[in-house]
Amino acid sequence: MSYKNPKELLTAATALPAAIEAKLPAGAPKISTMLLDATGKMPVMPDFPFALPNLPAIPELPGLPETSALRRTYVSSVEVRPVVTETPVSRTPVTPLVQAYSQPIEGVVGTVSSRRGM
Repeated sequence: MSYKNPKELLTAATALPAAIEAKLPAGAPKISTMLLDATGKMPVMPDFPFALPNLPAIPELPGLPETSALRRTYVSSVEVRPVVTETPVSRTPVTPLVQAYSQPIEGVVGTVSSRRGM
């Protein structure tokens, strides 16, 4: 069946969410119901200028794993206390490595050249 109206297309598009919801446990939100409600509240819309082809068939969906595999262990009734950190051991101050030269340094002295300001 080809679709000529947007409402028909949206109504047919709810088949895939409905197939997914059928696999979910009870109490899961129903998206297909929400889509059908929204489609019903839409104003009258003009038909498409051409017919749209059918939507693809809904694929075979795998079943859900066992619910015990989905369960996780949660911790409750936990008391949180601040961690006391030890004060660092004072070390002897490190003396900087400064050498005193008794003679003037002779040799090549590095120069900095810059083109800034030229």
